[in-house]
Amino acid sequence: MENENKKTRVLVIGSEAVYQEMIGKSLDEFEVLSATSEDEGLTLARKERPDAIVLGYLEPRGTAYGLHRKLRSGWITKNTPLLIVEMGGDENSDKRWTRQEALEMDADDYITISADDSASISLLKETIGLTEKITVRMDERASTLKGKLLEPNDFCITWEQIPGRGAFEIAHEEVLDNVAKAAAGGKVDAISVTDNPGGNPALSTEMLCVQIKKAGMEPLVHLACRDKNRSEIESLLCGMAAEGIKNVLVLTGDYSGSDAFEGLAKPVFDLDPPNVLRLVEKMNDGLEHKAGRKTIKLAATDLYAGACVSPFKKLESELMAQYAKLKKKIEAGAKFVIPQLGYDARKFHEILTWLKVNNYNVPVMMNIYVLPFGTGRFMNGNGIPGCIVTDKQVAELAEEKKAADKGKAAMLLKAAKMYALGKGMGMGGAHIAGHGITYEQVEYIIDKGEELAANWESLVAEFDYPQEDGFYLFEKDEKTGLNTEVYAERMSKPKAPLMYKFTRLAHHMIFEEKSPVFKILKPVLGWVDNSKLPKHIMDYCEHMAKVSMFNCMNCGDCALFDTAYVCPMSQCPKSQRNGPCGGSYEGWCEVY
Repeated sequence: MENENKKTRVLVIGSEAVYQEMIGKSLDEFEVLSATSEDEGLTLARKERPDAIVLGYLEPRGTAYGLHRKLRSGWITKNTPLLIVEMGGDENSDKRWTRQEALEMDADDYITISADDSASISLLKETIGLTEKITVRMDERASTLKGKLLEPNDFCITWEQIPGRGAFEIAHEEVLDNVAKAAAGGKVDAISVTDNPGGNPALSTEMLCVQIKKAGMEPLVHLACRDKNRSEIESLLCGMAAEGIKNVLVLTGDYSGSDAFEGLAKPVFDLDPPNVLRLVEKMNDGLEHKAGRKTIKLAATDLYAGACVSPFKKLESELMAQYAKLKKKIEAGAKFVIPQLGYDARKFHEILTWLKVNNYNVPVMMNIYVLPFGTGRFMNGNGIPGCIVTDKQVAELAEEKKAADKGKAAMLLKAAKMYALGKGMGMGGAHIAGHGITYEQVEYIIDKGEELAANWESLVAEFDYPQEDGFYLFEKDEKTGLNTEVYAERMSKPKAPLMYKFTRLAHHMIFEEKSPVFKILKPVLGWVDNSKLPKHIMDYCEHMAKVSMFNCMNCGDCALFDTAYVCPMSQCPKSQRNGPCGGSYEGWCEVY
C-alpha cells in the first residue's frame, strides 16, 4: 500500500530563515515541508497531512500559540504529533512563548535550542534527539497491535470486553474500570470490544473504543456486517480513522437476535468480510469515488484489519469452505487472524499449517475463552453459533465443578495452558475472553502461560477434543499429536447436480465470447437492449427463468456464475457470496 512505503514527512513552521535551516538540517532523514506563516502552515498541515509537525516562532508574537490551538483542535491535525521547538533567548525574550501560553500548551514535546547554528544542529541530532523524539511520538500513535503482531519476538495480548445494552449502565463503568487496570498493569496490548454480540443491541462499539483510547489503551473494534450496509461501514471506518482508532476485526456477525426493540431486528449483510476488507484496503490507498465527471481521491487512512476463521467444523464440506473463504479474506487484505471458539489443539495447529503450506505470512492469535461449566454445556448444545465444546470437555468441566471453588482454578489453569500452547506453536498472540473475568485473572493467565510455555508440547494431549467422525485437513503427526504438512485423504466424493451441469453449459454457450452462440446472439441482444418493449419482454423472461431455477430475487447484482449457481440472496439468510460464515453446525445454517 502507498502509505506503508512513503517516506516520513515533517512540517516545519517558523518565520525565521535560520530556524528553518537549522531544523531542516537536523531532520535530514525525513522529508521536510516548510511554512513561514500561520496560514501557510495550517494549509500545508491540512492538505499534506504530515506525519509530524514542528512549530517555532511566528510573527507577530502570540501567532504560534494561536496556531498550536488550531492544530490541536483541527479535525485533520488533532492526532498529528506536535513538537514545539523554540530557538534561543531568555524567558523574557519577545520571541518566546509567554508564561501563560506555556502553561496552557498542549504539545507532545517542548524543546529550547541554542541560536548558534552549528552547535544547535549537533545538539538537536545528538543531545536533544529531535529525530528520535518525532519517531517516538509517531510510534505512540501507530497501532500497538500491528507492531506486536509483526514482531517475531513479541506475543501480543488482547482482552475482550462486552459492552452492555443502554447508555448509562454499570456494565459500561466496569468495562472502563477494566481498561484502566489493563493500562496500569502493562501486560495487555489492546482491548477488544464486541459488536452487538448475539445480534442484540449494545452500546456502540466505536463510541466505547474512543473512550478506551482516551484511557491510554489500544482498542480493537469488532465490525459485524449484520447491522450495516456498505455506506454505514465506510462512514464508521472513516470515523474510526479520524479518531486515531486503527484496529478492526471484520466478521460476518451472528444473525439478528430477538431482543431488539419490539422483536427481531432486520438484518442487513450488505457486504461480507472479504468485501469489507477490500474496502479497508482501498481506503488505506486513498478511496476514489465519482463526483459528476470528476474522480475524487480521498486522503488515505491507516487501518489495520483482521479476520476470523473456524477450523472447528465437523464436516469436510464446512471446513473446506472455511479455508476457501479465509484465502479470499487474506487476499482481500486481512493482516491477522483470530479463530472462532474451540479447544482442540490439533485444530488450532491446522490453521498454522494451512497458512504455511499456502505461503501466507499472516499472524494468528490463540482464542482463549475462560470456560465455566454452565457456558460450556450451553455451547455444547449449539447455544452460541460457531462455538464448539465437545461432550468429552463438558464431562471434564462437570468434574471440575465439584471442587470447592466450583472449578474456577481449573478453568484459569486451562486458559493458561492454552496461552502456552499458542506461544509454543508459533502464534502471534493470545485473544483472552470470558464473561466476568477480572484483570487479575488475565494477569494470572499470562504469567502462568509464560511459565508453562517452555514445555508446551506436553500440554497437547490435554487439548485432544475431536468431534465424532470429524474431518481434519492434514494427517496427524503421531509424535507430537498435532499435524503433518501432508493433506488428509478427502472423505467426501461430491457429485455435481444436474442443474449445475446444465447452467454451467448454458453460461459457457451464451456468455463466453469465444462461443459460436455468443457471436450469434451478440448483435441480436444489442438491438434488444436498445429497444424498449423487446428489452422489457427479455428482462421478464430472464427473471422468470431464474426464479424457476434459482429462486431469483432480482437483486440486480447477480453472482450465480461465481457461487456455483446457488443464489446467495435466496438460499443464504446472510446473503454470503464468498462462502458460508462460521456459524454453521454439522452442515446446517445457524438460522435453520
